[in-house]
Amino acid sequence: MGFRLPGIRKASKSMEVPKGYVAVYVGEKMKRFVIPISYLRQPSFHDLLNQAEEEFGFEHPMGGLTIPCREDVFLDITSHLNRL
Repeated sequence: MGFRLPGIRKASKSMEVPKGYVAVYVGEKMKRFVIPISYLRQPSFHDLLNQAEEEFGFEHPMGGLTIPCREDVFLDITSHLNRL
């Protein structure tokens, strides 16, 4: 069972990321999400970026931006960003 949030693109099997989006990996299972780059400017997303910097520095094991939080927390934060 799944659901889509308006700002988040469904991550396809290919590694391509559309222009204006960035791939992030979230949660214990490192689920891939493709999010608008505009999220990166939002203060609530800055907290996630700071956590990523503290945990991984600039070395991200998945080759993309790895966000060290639970998937449900990430979805909650991004759902609020979709309403802006």
